[in-house]
Amino acid sequence: MRKALKNAWKTFCSSINDLPRSGRLHRILSSDTKVQLGSLVAPSGGRTQSEGETLELLLTTHFPHSRDTREAAAPEAALLARRSDWMLPTSVVTYRRVEWSIDSFAPYKSPGVNGKFPALLQKVRDVAIPYLVRIFRACLATGYVPALWRQVKVVNIPKPVRNAYSGPRDYRPISLTAFLLKTMERLVDRYLRDEALALVPLDPNQHAYQAGESVETAFHQLVVRVEKTLDQQETALGVFLDIEEAFNNTCYDTMCEALPRHGSDHTIVRWIRATLEGRVAVATLNGYFVRFKISKGCPQGSVLSPLLWCLVVDELLARLSEEGVFIQG
Repeated sequence: MRKALKNAWKTFCSSINDLPRSGRLHRILSSDTKVQLGSLVAPSGGRTQSEGETLELLLTTHFPHSRDTREAAAPEAALLARRSDWMLPTSVVTYRRVEWSIDSFAPYKSPGVNGKFPALLQKVRDVAIPYLVRIFRACLATGYVPALWRQVKVVNIPKPVRNAYSGPRDYRPISLTAFLLKTMERLVDRYLRDEALALVPLDPNQHAYQAGESVETAFHQLVVRVEKTLDQQETALGVFLDIEEAFNNTCYDTMCEALPRHGSDHTIVRWIRATLEGRVAVATLNGYFVRFKISKGCPQGSVLSPLLWCLVVDELLARLSEEGVFIQG
């Protein structure tokens, strides 16, 4: 035991300057491998009696207004693009940017429904990139997302520090999408952050999912403000709000309406809507699987979801700031 702890400590010390590896080690040490997904307590008070009931309870809890679907997908209508629709894709999708996007993923990052790891594409990127450039540009110009890319593998991860894992809210649903979709999402995310948000930036008090910002920077800013208030013999009143199931309950229209307010082109908005609509969640448990059509929310685990949520909540921050309220995200 002592030798194992010593080896673990050496691993930690050698990776302290490598944040991705340190974060991976933290998740491993903090996870409880004894937690096994099984029978859960339903809101009615009874317990699920089968794997199918357990999966349906998890999906209906975390994906409101979703519905069970087993029918084959309907044939998709042909999409046409105007000449002007091809202008933005040629600048968003380039050979170098696709190469950067592919290399930005860890080689063995958890795959989606098709089971393909990033390493497979990274090995043949020189051959594949010219074709991917044409495919990504066409998808963006026409607002099209292949049906296979819209299939989402949902993995239910136990939330840390829980006394019991008996209910659906004791688990967090992580959506694993196809690596090709993530590659294209990263290109769109880069465009939004580097170009659109450069002209119409997010509220400066938004600390979530921003480079150089974190919970620590938000706390530091808040503590400085409170200490200054107390030094001036004044009273500080704070209200803390946690929005439950924020990602899963956000409406598609709300996200798509927030994008143009920050300078996003209609071509980008149309493609993002296509990635959200028509998503099908696939979950498995002990050989049993269910498929649910998702009708709202931005998937946890998606490349674009953090930015989409920030764009939605930014309007709230702006409105309260105009009323003289100091607010942080």
